[in-house]
Amino acid sequence: MKRLIAALSLGAAALPASAQQAPLPLRERLPAEEVIYFVLPDRFENGDPGNDRGGIAGDRLRNGFDPASKGFFQGGDLKGVMKRLDYVEALGATAIWLTPVFKNKAVQGGPGTESAGYHGYWVTDFTTVDPHLGTDADFKALVDAAHARGLKVYMDIIANHTADVIYFAECEGKDECAYRSRADYPYSRRGGVKGRAINGGFAGDQVLTADNFAKLTDPNFAYTVKVKPEERTIKVPAWLNDPIYYHNRGNSTFSNESATMGDFVGLDDLMTENPRVVSGMIEVFGGWIDRFGIDGYRIDTARHVNPEFWAAFVPAMQARAKARGIPNFHIFGEAAWSELEIGLLQRHTVVDKLPAVLDFAFATAVQQVVAEGKPTAALNKLFMGDAMYAGGEPTALQLPTFIGNHDQGRFGMFVMKANPNAGDAELLARTRLGHEMLLTLRGVPTIYYGDEQGFAGKGNDQAARQSMFASKTPDYLSDKLIGTTATHGQAHFGTDHPLFRTIATLAKLRRATPALSHGRQVTRAYLDDKPGLFAVSRFDPASNGEVLVAFNSSAQPIEANVEVEARSQRFRPLYGKGCPAAASAPGSVRVTIAPFSTVVCAAEVAR
Repeated sequence: MKRLIAALSLGAAALPASAQQAPLPLRERLPAEEVIYFVLPDRFENGDPGNDRGGIAGDRLRNGFDPASKGFFQGGDLKGVMKRLDYVEALGATAIWLTPVFKNKAVQGGPGTESAGYHGYWVTDFTTVDPHLGTDADFKALVDAAHARGLKVYMDIIANHTADVIYFAECEGKDECAYRSRADYPYSRRGGVKGRAINGGFAGDQVLTADNFAKLTDPNFAYTVKVKPEERTIKVPAWLNDPIYYHNRGNSTFSNESATMGDFVGLDDLMTENPRVVSGMIEVFGGWIDRFGIDGYRIDTARHVNPEFWAAFVPAMQARAKARGIPNFHIFGEAAWSELEIGLLQRHTVVDKLPAVLDFAFATAVQQVVAEGKPTAALNKLFMGDAMYAGGEPTALQLPTFIGNHDQGRFGMFVMKANPNAGDAELLARTRLGHEMLLTLRGVPTIYYGDEQGFAGKGNDQAARQSMFASKTPDYLSDKLIGTTATHGQAHFGTDHPLFRTIATLAKLRRATPALSHGRQVTRAYLDDKPGLFAVSRFDPASNGEVLVAFNSSAQPIEANVEVEARSQRFRPLYGKGCPAAASAPGSVRVTIAPFSTVVCAAEVAR
């Protein structure tokens, strides 16, 4: 096994001295120049066991702490993230994306279905850090320490919903609370179209003025709204406790109007059409920029919010950041579309005017090509759509790309499920190839914490949220890891795992090679009918020098001619084995690529 791992980790040539470049100051780096490391603080490192229960007395159903359960707090915190900044730097990341650090409702769910807000998406107080993760001072210390090392810090934020506090009289005792539409339950009636008249003069939620929404005074148009007495003032800022600022129409079906107006799995859905909600959220999240000087926002559930909200919110955040001396504030929304829904992703940059979105289509394409062994044409289809983003291909360079995450599941899981009979060598090779694509193709590579240590898991959501410190969770202890004989019963902060070494090598190469970070990309070769060759050229933004990147997604070696620029006549290897020393003819090079491998070749332009 040790010989196998060593062989698979030797993919990189030493970085030529000519490729070395002094790193740019933190504030000058463009979003496309980052390598993001995505962390759930509760599952990363426990820097202070004293905050494990968040200062809440009682058992796990009150404080949410139970390290033996994958659905409860495990003990990680902000001090733990700061403790491991050396590790993040060694991996080659330049930015850390943290799941929401805001104070959450510790436990939600009915009897027998309870789980904890360890992930940060059940916010009750948008103005302070959750005590399970530490304090505001801890967050400031983390941001300052990261900045001192040249690392940016991105916050995960939510404007779509809050924790589940509001409930409806008609749904008490039921598992589901069905969505009630505007047509069947208009704002002007209580209890349906034949009900008692309410909210007189309200012109509907498409008239986005303060005067209009001042006439919406009764929140009981679809359901009878209720809040437990002990939770009537639980939300901060205080205006969030007023039910009039929520849609109150029941659970979303994620289709039709409910996609933006229904409760996301029961979470209280904010009426983001209301100007008071817009101004309130701008003030909340602008305040975090003012107080801590963070470097970007990942926006949760962005596609479930009306476009007009983002059209107001995004420029306000950008202006707030610039006033704080942060000119390249990175904003990207989560628009979780399945399959290769490229057009829907593009729509969010055109209609919602989001500067960038998480590239779910990239994840799907790499999963199909590398994990499932489908034709490489899926990657070509993905990149053909780049011109249709608002701003065209330059916008595509800013899309955070990923191959697995905390919701979908880890890339290693996709590899193992698609190849149940594969040996350890193939599982590692496919997983490595996925990360090689992530770090050399266009977009901003986003590494999901633990993937560099061979974490795989058995599924999505809670099944993909293992701790980096030694786990006490039986479900995690039974997981197989890729590329190692280690288990989740031990900590995973070493730097010798073959995936860690691959990612660190390519992150360094990416930083030293502008063509790979923010250079334009041209597809050179793909296959319509089988796995195998996929090749692109990346071009240096200043010199227009060409870098050829070629992949082999098949189990057989490839030797093939690939088109390049006619001026690119000699080549030097940057990564992998199989780069030619010279072009076969003007405009063509012959590459040799081992199974499940990558070559990166820099052209030396003829003079």
